[in-house]
Amino acid sequence: MTKTEPVVPTQIRKAFQGRIFSVSVESITLPRGHRLDAEIIRHPGSVVLVPVNDAGEIILVRQYRHAIERWVWELPAGSLKTGEVPAAAAARECQEEIGLIPASLEPLASLFPTPGYCDEEMHLFRATGLRPPGADDARAEQDEDEDIDARPFPVDAIRTMIASGEIIDMKTVAALALIERAG
Repeated sequence: MTKTEPVVPTQIRKAFQGRIFSVSVESITLPRGHRLDAEIIRHPGSVVLVPVNDAGEIILVRQYRHAIERWVWELPAGSLKTGEVPAAAAARECQEEIGLIPASLEPLASLFPTPGYCDEEMHLFRATGLRPPGADDARAEQDEDEDIDARPFPVDAIRTMIASGEIIDMKTVAALALIERAG
């Protein structure tokens, strides 16, 4: 086995199955012979939106994150549904979380936020041409576990919020770096 080939587990035990992700314990042997039980979160993937309004502001959402017991400013995001294409999920999440439909979704990157223990792949999109839903658009509403406030911010304000520690969400920090690099 080389360091470029995937390591195949000899045994997989599902420890937990939840509504969004599962946890498994996978027995593996690394290329140099070390054996271990890897605890892995299996996630269907997600989308992250950088919604830019006509004034060039980025719309952030503020919601409660129980895992860290605090309210957080972050970019709108959500999990992929089974068989869902990332761009379709991005359009759906845009409408669900900020109440607007994007005319354009530009892929920015696909990243793995925590590859040490989770296979979640985040697909980041810039969303522009935002408009309220019309009578012919499908209805989309926030999930039951969401209590979201959406607000536009100038990019400079977001930079300040990151520098001051007000924005602590890694996907938001990474996406801002990506859009600043892309221009």
